[in-house]
Amino acid sequence: MNDFIPAPIAQLPWRTILLLLALASFGFVVLYSAAGGSLTPWAGLHMIRFLVFLSMAIVFSRLKENFWKAIAFPVYIGVVIMLLGVELIGAVGGGSQRWLNLGFIRIQPSELMKPAIILAVARFYDLLPAGQIRTWGAIWPLLALLGVPCVLILIQPDLGTTITVVAGAITVAFLAGLPLRLFVGGAATIAIIAPIAFFFGLEEYQQRRVTTFMNPENDPLGAGYHISQSKIAIGSGGIFGKGFMNGTQSHLDYLPEGHTDFVFATMAEEWGLVGGIAVLFAFFLLFRWGLLVALKAKTRFFQLLAAGLTTTIFFYVAINLMMVMGLAPVVGIPLPFLSHGGSSMMTVMICIGMLMSIDRHPGRRSGTFG
Repeated sequence: MNDFIPAPIAQLPWRTILLLLALASFGFVVLYSAAGGSLTPWAGLHMIRFLVFLSMAIVFSRLKENFWKAIAFPVYIGVVIMLLGVELIGAVGGGSQRWLNLGFIRIQPSELMKPAIILAVARFYDLLPAGQIRTWGAIWPLLALLGVPCVLILIQPDLGTTITVVAGAITVAFLAGLPLRLFVGGAATIAIIAPIAFFFGLEEYQQRRVTTFMNPENDPLGAGYHISQSKIAIGSGGIFGKGFMNGTQSHLDYLPEGHTDFVFATMAEEWGLVGGIAVLFAFFLLFRWGLLVALKAKTRFFQLLAAGLTTTIFFYVAINLMMVMGLAPVVGIPLPFLSHGGSSMMTVMICIGMLMSIDRHPGRRSGTFG
């Protein structure tokens, strides 16, 4: 068969592509049901976006390491400028100013910062001489790279995206070899200033989200409504679910945002524990592939980049699932390949495309983690 299939096509990670197609197709089915058996307004557009962004990812897979190195800092600067643009002319939606309306597309720059910060931080530590990894010169540039976009994203306000951006960058810094004491000290500092930040740094609705997830039953019809209805939907699905198109929480509009942030609850009600485990297993296979790509990469830059990108996708999934099950505050993080949303899908597929590029062109051996 290899004699009949062009080499560029044969070299694609088809197992991963089929896995992504299975996840997106399942998301299509869930969104079709959530809309009451209609392709509009979510399911059809969801699948079109996926196919477009999958094509983009395949194009990215053809690009080599020198290209990603060359664009790392320019892309970061470009996204920071877009974030500034959000503050000046950004569109408001859901009480937040997060989008740029470019006419032909409405884009959320804070989403693009997730892969952009990984690129920039990985490139910085790739350029940093090994002997300086434990000096102040390895720390302050990281703080500068993180500080500017995080402030701009918090102003929008978007706490969930800020957490994901910070987590991805910190992961790359840890793998680059920064001393463990810095992370322990950072965690202790956060624990000390967290109460101050809670009372003086968060908006009132963000404070309610934090207190509500601890005990949503205290206000089941107010601030705790989202989490309470999500738990009801997941629990009522049982082992095998109520069946396709038979979910009541989403169809009767008890479950808010059942097509975006709480799409897992919509799915679990109809497909039950079996469906939930299947989705989790699919994501496990995706994370496993990403980590194997990082381990197979032969250059320091590609190793850090692949690990950071995989971590970014992991945080999407982990935060969303914890949120819908009441284990974390509601912070507006979608579930990749199942939730309806263009900017988030584009961001995840950018990460996938870069991982495909690293998988295809692992580079020449020049260093390892640390």
